[in-house]
Amino acid sequence: MSQPSVILATASYDHTIRFWEAQSGRCYRTIQYPESQVNRLEITPDKRYLAAAGNPQIRLFDVNSTSPQPVMSYDSHTSNVMAVGFQRDGKWMYSGSEDGTVKIWDLRAPGYQREYESRAAVNTVVLHPNQTELISGDQNGNIRVWDLTANSCSCELVPEVDTAVRSLTVMWDGGLVVAANNRGTCYIWRLLRGNQTMSNFEPLHKLQAHDGYILKCLLSPELSEPQRYLATASSDHTVKIWNVDGFTLEKTLTGHERWVWDCVFSVDGAYLITASSDTTARLWSMSSGKDIRVYQGHHKATVCCALHDGADASAS
Repeated sequence: MSQPSVILATASYDHTIRFWEAQSGRCYRTIQYPESQVNRLEITPDKRYLAAAGNPQIRLFDVNSTSPQPVMSYDSHTSNVMAVGFQRDGKWMYSGSEDGTVKIWDLRAPGYQREYESRAAVNTVVLHPNQTELISGDQNGNIRVWDLTANSCSCELVPEVDTAVRSLTVMWDGGLVVAANNRGTCYIWRLLRGNQTMSNFEPLHKLQAHDGYILKCLLSPELSEPQRYLATASSDHTVKIWNVDGFTLEKTLTGHERWVWDCVFSVDGAYLITASSDTTARLWSMSSGKDIRVYQGHHKATVCCALHDGADASAS
């Protein structure tokens, strides 16, 4: 089976993961995930594997296989896994769970290598572009920076007490970090390099982006430069696109009929994929702000999506 150049996957409360032809909208592979719903999907940098974070396990599936069986299962979390991602060279995986922990996994072995205690349900984890710091956000409103070199928590922030941090995103060059919360607010900081590797957060902006929950915030990728955008997906059924230069509203993407749970930019920042409780995923043109493809096939809420349309990271 030849590897598609664009890998697009969605997962739903219907206990399935679907792979789509991005252009035609055709679903060409469905994987059953009977144990639980899937909360998050992520594709490895080399495009070989898809990680599906469930409750409480993470399963790794071969992107180019037709086998319904996972190639590896990671089972040490004890509750919903809400965040999963990969180190740039694909050497290790990180995860965050409602069990209050952030874990680091060696992809070749089933057990975790390290564990960090957040003391509250972890909703979101991102890896800093320097590949040596993980930033987590939890249900109690705490943001923590985990220094992987020192193996400790190097920084704690609470932008709004007792207001859950739902999503975090870091600019590709490490210069900005954005946290989105349950009150529709985004907090934006400049990340200044400290004397070692520790990041210092300098408050830059507070953005009241939505009236409802923000379920995902995402900064545009490097290849979208010089345009820098922040996308916010919300329970108000919309996704808003903000210009990072001044945080002015650029566009509002309307078309979904229920909550929008997840979004991911194409590698050049020209397109955005979204996943919604209305059972669909959609492909949007960033220039027109219109949806140009609807991916239909799930029977329940579509809560996460993953896209890899760039070069194989290991080949670059």
